[in-house]
Amino acid sequence: MSALPTILHLDADAFFVSVEQAHDPSLRGKKCAVGGRERGIISSASYEARACGVYTPMPTARALKVCPDLILISHGFGRYGEVSRQMFDLCETLTPYVQRSSVDEGYLDLAPCGFKSTEDVERAARGLQRRIWDELQIPVSIGLASNKLVAQIASKLRKPRGFVVVPVGGESAFLAPLPIGKLPGVGTKTEEHLVAHGITHVRDLFARDESELAAICGRQWRELLAAARGEDDRPVETADEDAKSYSQQETFKADIRDFAEVERIAKRMIDELLPKIRGDGKRVRTMTLKVRYPDFSQESHGTSLESATDLEAPFYPLVPVLLRAAWRKCLPLRLVCVRFSSVEEGPAQLEMFAQDEEKRRRLATVLDRLNLRGRATIVQHGHQLAKRRAPH
Repeated sequence: MSALPTILHLDADAFFVSVEQAHDPSLRGKKCAVGGRERGIISSASYEARACGVYTPMPTARALKVCPDLILISHGFGRYGEVSRQMFDLCETLTPYVQRSSVDEGYLDLAPCGFKSTEDVERAARGLQRRIWDELQIPVSIGLASNKLVAQIASKLRKPRGFVVVPVGGESAFLAPLPIGKLPGVGTKTEEHLVAHGITHVRDLFARDESELAAICGRQWRELLAAARGEDDRPVETADEDAKSYSQQETFKADIRDFAEVERIAKRMIDELLPKIRGDGKRVRTMTLKVRYPDFSQESHGTSLESATDLEAPFYPLVPVLLRAAWRKCLPLRLVCVRFSSVEEGPAQLEMFAQDEEKRRRLATVLDRLNLRGRATIVQHGHQLAKRRAPH
């Protein structure tokens, strides 16, 4: 377990409604909901509408009775997927380890970011929350904890725009005073059953011995008790993402000011990532370059090619452009990261210059094999050579 609360759960507030409000700001602060008017249900309600008794998934007819002045919005399906993608793309500027659980929820693993203190983690998480609002006008709630279970509970406690941090080692104390229904897996019927046996809050589980818990909870009593303690060893999973990405980052032993050296390192990352992409039979279209400063603040910039490719050459000219766009502060760099996204099945079949493209691909594949056998001893470009040390 990390000594820092580096698992972040992000939960967009009333996501569908928030997307509609971002599209039409006149809806902000009003009692509105997204749903079907005829024989439909409410799929998302503003907090003003919730205060009037509108909830999800309430039948629309019932919602209009409890809140006659409710503004009903038809589903804008195309917008939700696009805003969700943009939101999680912003998450991936902070860490490549992002698990998109649903259109409006996800987990981030911040451990690889190298933060030194809880304050650093909080600062980065608040920066992400602020950036999602500034760029997309979508309010989100965030929970920070040592694991996914506790982070998810924390993110939902103080909505909207919540921000809850659970210190490492404080999981059980955080959960103890909460209603028993806050534990994942405790649905309405289970909660009613537990309450009927005097277990109304999480702490009540600890007042019962194992035989009582087994009698009340059945075979799941051990899992329930582990959840009450805040125990969860599930990792943040990214392998099954539809929108898979490839990334590599390097934290420098000493902060670097030399633009040419950082450019060389970024191009070397391209050389190391593209063989993996070719090996997976994929092509990529978008490259993002991220830099981190000594104070752990960071910036990123990305761009896309007109068509996806599995070759290095089209991406080399983008490196200095992206580096200048991202490296805006007059500060040395602590870290640089290159990430490829917009992944497609490959290889490409181009109508123009197809023969030249295929020749370059065959050459690249041969060099991939030779370098694999010889541990990258074949050099094609100057940036693949280590920077020469100045004579003493």
